[in-house]
Amino acid sequence: MAEKKIILTGDRPTGPLHLGHYVGSLQQRVALQDSCTQYILIADVQALTDNFDNPQKVHENVLQVALDYLAVGIDPHKSTICIQSAIPQIAELAVFYLNLVTVNRLRRNPTVKAEIQLRGFGESLPAGFLVYPVHQAADITIFKASLVPVGEDQYPMIEQTNEIVRSFNRIYKTDVLVEAEPVKAAIPRLPGIDGKAKMSKSLGNAIFLSDSTDELARKVMAMYTDPDHIHVHDPGKVEGNVVFSYLDLFDSNKDEVTALKEHYQRGGLGDVALKKRLIEILEALINPIRARRAEFAQDPSIVMQILHQGTDRAREVAERTMAQVRTAMHLDY
Repeated sequence: MAEKKIILTGDRPTGPLHLGHYVGSLQQRVALQDSCTQYILIADVQALTDNFDNPQKVHENVLQVALDYLAVGIDPHKSTICIQSAIPQIAELAVFYLNLVTVNRLRRNPTVKAEIQLRGFGESLPAGFLVYPVHQAADITIFKASLVPVGEDQYPMIEQTNEIVRSFNRIYKTDVLVEAEPVKAAIPRLPGIDGKAKMSKSLGNAIFLSDSTDELARKVMAMYTDPDHIHVHDPGKVEGNVVFSYLDLFDSNKDEVTALKEHYQRGGLGDVALKKRLIEILEALINPIRARRAEFAQDPSIVMQILHQGTDRAREVAERTMAQVRTAMHLDY
């Protein structure tokens, strides 16, 4: 029997997860856990690179992210859910990797450049944020992951990881580390409710998997549509209309969506009617997730026990990898 592929994925615990996470990676993780050896890393150390002054926020959201994982169907018996900071071997490996990467190479990483600009660090750029691709390389290689589900904007991170792997294996004349391959997300990017290209916690334009029925309805009713579609009888634009973007993705009745688009474009169909339809569809999707989440949330100690058990398993794997790394580097005293 062929050995299962090893897959590494995860999220930063800076808040609960949203619909963008769900369509971009969570559904994929649920599907992959039956065919791959999957490690799901709650990346609290990485979250601290731009939340270093608010560690309580990161601490509290470790549980929130774990609740979302369990609620969408990630099975801790099939996938290993673990906490980054509780696996010290990752940080140790990252320190060794720092000798294999130049500062200029990190600054050229397009993902890092975009994130630095987004956060407006300027001359106050924390060193920890600049080197987080190195830490991410350690996340991936500590488990010898060969597959990493990421959006296209994260491909440069995988490229940099593989550069580090090749440099390490060449310098230390070993094959301890393996290169990783990106797995393209099924839905690359879900727009925010405000019409911006990406749904994001930090942009305040997200629908969370934990949102109440009322909160979900409020957000959908505030969705960006066609600003020129003022009256019901006015012809409306489908392109750039967030409601239609969501209907395309979440409404299983594709023929009906096509008919709605045609009606909207010729006039006579109001935004409120469209949004009410979307509310019903999203509520049908989120309600079961919300219910399972509430059930798990009744006993946080059980959820933390799942995280501790997963982290213990992950730490054993990480220590085996580090033993091989130390031997290759002649640090096995």
